Amino acid sequence: MDQKNMNTQQVVLITGASSGIGKEAARLLAGKGYKVYGAARNVEKMEELIPLGITVLPLDVTSQSSIENCVDHILTTEGRIDILVNNAGYGTFGPVEAVPLEEGRRQFEVNLFGMATLIQKILPVMRKQKSGRIINVSSMAAYFSEPNGGWYHATKAAVERYSDALRMEVKRFNIQVVLIQPGMINTEWQVIAGQNLLKFAENTVYETSARHQAAMLEMGYKWASKPSVVANTIVRASTTRHPCLRYKIGGMAKPILLLRKLMPDRWFDAITAYVMNGKN
Repeated sequence: MDQKNMNTQQVVLITGASSGIGKEAARLLAGKGYKVYGAARNVEKMEELIPLGITVLPLDVTSQSSIENCVDHILTTEGRIDILVNNAGYGTFGPVEAVPLEEGRRQFEVNLFGMATLIQKILPVMRKQKSGRIINVSSMAAYFSEPNGGWYHATKAAVERYSDALRMEVKRFNIQVVLIQPGMINTEWQVIAGQNLLKFAENTVYETSARHQAAMLEMGYKWASKPSVVANTIVRASTTRHPCLRYKIGGMAKPILLLRKLMPDRWFDAITAYVMNGKN
């Protein structure tokens, strides 16, 4: 799928296109001649994409009917979907003891099951085409955990293992599966994660350490990479003939993953707890 040899009107569906990484990736791919569909719950936030030739569609990845309506519209109009970018997702932080199970389930619904439902809907189309590319936006958080991040880290670990299995299953149909593993990226994610952390830890035994962690998250994200770093990687993964299976990019992704690989678990736990909670 080298850019100079590709049909420039290949059809791309990008979820979570109302802000940050998804919106920037939609802009970049449209600029390279792709027929881009940007999808998200908030259509109004995507209106600025329309003059760029991008079609915006409503999509709630937790709704089966919304997914079917979105995909069916594209297939009725275009007759194919060549690239699916599963970018929709969010982070809920808070003590495992305090975060309601309903919220944990919702995070899995958005970050994993919504992605899986889209893939199940689109895979028959790609198999019929005998080609396709699925790009799942995961996180460096798939390879370690931190205090108060249990649910988020669990969803991203699940995305990784799901994607690994999928990649092996569909390779024979000329369908490629790529994982994007961002590090610290300056998007709405950290705002939502920090707000949830303080909300769920309030009036619990974890409140003091949670406030320290929220401050550390805010401080750390001053050195976060811009969403364009991830968006450019999505473009590279979409356009190159032989994409990497994983792209580790963005603030602190490579050094943190290297430390996680080299350090014994107890050491990594102690350092992470000290940085995030102010004690081990």
